[in-house]
Amino acid sequence: MRTLPYALLTALTVSLLALPAHAAALPADVTASQCVAGGGMIIISAVGDGAQGYTKRCMGGVHDGETVI
Repeated sequence: MRTLPYALLTALTVSLLALPAHAAALPADVTASQCVAGGGMIIISAVGDGAQGYTKRCMGGVHDGETVI
């Protein structure tokens, strides 16, 4: 059986260790009550001229920057 070179083994280890940190950094959707309970406030913004809809984001608190559903 062949062994992997140390550089390849190190690169694989680093990439595996970086996965959980990257997944945790991704924003998750929160409810309006979770946003307010976490100390934030809901900011509603029109998309374009408002005809395309609106976006709701939690600003401040624990859920800062997350989408409110």
